[in-house]
Amino acid sequence: MTALVDSTLEVRCVQYRCEFHMPASIDPTSRRILLHIGTHYGAITMPAELGQQVQQQLFQTQIAAPVVHHPRARRWTFITGPAQPETLSPAVSAELFRLYATVACAGSQVVLPSPDDERTGYRIWIQPPENATTLPPLTAVIEATRAIGGRKVPPASRFAI
Repeated sequence: MTALVDSTLEVRCVQYRCEFHMPASIDPTSRRILLHIGTHYGAITMPAELGQQVQQQLFQTQIAAPVVHHPRARRWTFITGPAQPETLSPAVSAELFRLYATVACAGSQVVLPSPDDERTGYRIWIQPPENATTLPPLTAVIEATRAIGGRKVPPASRFAI
């Protein structure tokens, strides 16, 4: 794993582009580093608790994904390979919606951690990127999310006080 140590926004953005081959850019207005979702990259965002369970399940199958944590929102974003046209049926979309999970559509952008984000704890890597060839397929993360989310809570514990 590569350590992400630098002090400037521009250096970090160049690192994302050159070292990890991520098509990152800096938004001039917000001064945030953006990853463009589409041809080479996908993303799925979910509640942190669900994300932790999904990450554990992926690790059990020897799949690792870069994961960004948004502590204040308590959400995790998994960076994946791109979505395929058949990836999201209406039924799968509805199931993910019920789990509060969102798949980024082509043309959207995901904000990547900057040095300032990490220093303040605003946005941090749970699992930093290793390289562009180790991204999991979006479908693998969706299936893990659905598997975890589909587990039924026993009725007695659902209403426990």
